[in-house]
Amino acid sequence: MNTVDTQADDELRDLYRELILDHARSPRHFGRLSSATHAAQGINMLCGDKLHLYLQLDSEQRITDASFEGFGCAISVASASLLTDTVIGMPAPIALETCTVITERLTSETSGQVPDSDLGKLSALLGVREFPARVKCATLAWHALDSAIHNKATPVATE
Repeated sequence: MNTVDTQADDELRDLYRELILDHARSPRHFGRLSSATHAAQGINMLCGDKLHLYLQLDSEQRITDASFEGFGCAISVASASLLTDTVIGMPAPIALETCTVITERLTSETSGQVPDSDLGKLSALLGVREFPARVKCATLAWHALDSAIHNKATPVATE
């Protein structure tokens, strides 16, 4: 890798870090969604992250609104914020596919079929792979998304 590639990678990492910090400091779609049709709780026992994800699905199973509330580390909050920002307007099956891609990309050592660049702003989460202990923080909201869409009553845990 040459110096230009290294510098570009460093700039991209800085940009992603800023995006994560922005979503952690000013989470989008934070708060209870009174019109929710689906919801799930998520708990990360390791570091104490707790969230409640709310979804509103229409008759065609499109996510028309989403929000979350709870508390946790910056990565957990940023991930939930990015999730809600991303899934609003998506059909539930596409949201589940996105969930699978993100959780696989965060937990697998192989690169998968979707290049990082095809994930848009969600690529910012992939930097967490460099910190294995924080992967559970980043995947918590995504596990809650799967649980909410499938109407599972039991809280999801990352343990």
